[in-house]
Amino acid sequence: MRKSLAVCAAAAAVAGLMSAAGPAAATAGCKPQLKVLGALGPADPRDHDDDGVRDLGAGDVAVGQSAGRPVYWKGSRVHAVPLPAGRTRGEVLAVNSSGLMVGTYRDEAASTSRAFSYRIGDAAVTTLPEGESAGWREMDVNDSGYVVMDEDHGRGGLVWRDGAVVRRLALPPGSRPEAHVTYVTAINDRGDVLGTAEEIYEVPETGEQVDRWYPVVWPADGGPAKTLEPVGNSLNMPYVQDIDESGRVVGHWFHGPWYEYRPMVWDAPYEEPGGSPGLLGTFPYGTFEAISRTTDVAVGTAKYHPDNPTRPDQAQLWAGSGPVRALPRLAPDGASAAEAVTDDDRAGGSAVDAKGVRQSVVWTCATKQAYLP
Repeated sequence: MRKSLAVCAAAAAVAGLMSAAGPAAATAGCKPQLKVLGALGPADPRDHDDDGVRDLGAGDVAVGQSAGRPVYWKGSRVHAVPLPAGRTRGEVLAVNSSGLMVGTYRDEAASTSRAFSYRIGDAAVTTLPEGESAGWREMDVNDSGYVVMDEDHGRGGLVWRDGAVVRRLALPPGSRPEAHVTYVTAINDRGDVLGTAEEIYEVPETGEQVDRWYPVVWPADGGPAKTLEPVGNSLNMPYVQDIDESGRVVGHWFHGPWYEYRPMVWDAPYEEPGGSPGLLGTFPYGTFEAISRTTDVAVGTAKYHPDNPTRPDQAQLWAGSGPVRALPRLAPDGASAAEAVTDDDRAGGSAVDAKGVRQSVVWTCATKQAYLP
């Protein structure tokens, strides 16, 4: 049985509890490496400020964005996803083990973004019905081909399969009429869906304006949605980012006015509030963006306040117990970020090189490379 976060957090205080090697099964026989992936033109570094790996598929497949366009990589070679005529901007947000990708592209004529799916070899993307929104959205896909995303203007959450909407996500029982879904961020292979909801209302007796943000898990069996604690507000928001096969949820707590982030973990059956395993070294803030399916490894980014950038951001890894550790940079003064991690111990993200250019990268044998700064 997995340890509670309270136990994990206590263990994290003892630096020697967890070696950097991580789960032996995940790292056996792999070669630690920080791989730089190919990029689309143009060569102007400013066009690559948002480049990065967003998810990792089977074998050597990675997906993400390069020069503002949706791309995938086979090995280190970059390939542009074929968008409809006249559309150039977007990103691939997720990929499953069979190579089904999902993402969004920008429709400049309509000033909207549209959700799509794509498989390697297809002539063009498949635009998903009801996947239009005013801004960019989060998306995910599991190995059964179920795709999730939040609807525009907080109307709810959508689940697609084979290009058709097959489920609409209802809010937890007892939610107020003002409640709406703000984000749908992940689905595991079991079919549990993860997201965030918000409700804004006025207390009639006092006139007080209340703004509540709360993480939500929609169970795979179609049962009622579950609210995760603690609940936040417009200044202190919980952002849940990923869910593994056991139901463990990772994300971060964001204190808006102070630009403070704290990595968070929630364990099923969510009877206790989420907790934090701690921060990376002297970094005051940090996030979790992804968790591996079955090996408990979470990755994200350690941060300083942008007004006091003592050190550049750094990709970080937590092996499920022990302290949070750093992943190597491309350059000593180059920022890095991790956004994806797999059971075979790869992590994906971005890193700035010695020339100041952001590169899309993959850390192989990530737990073997992770270190205490």
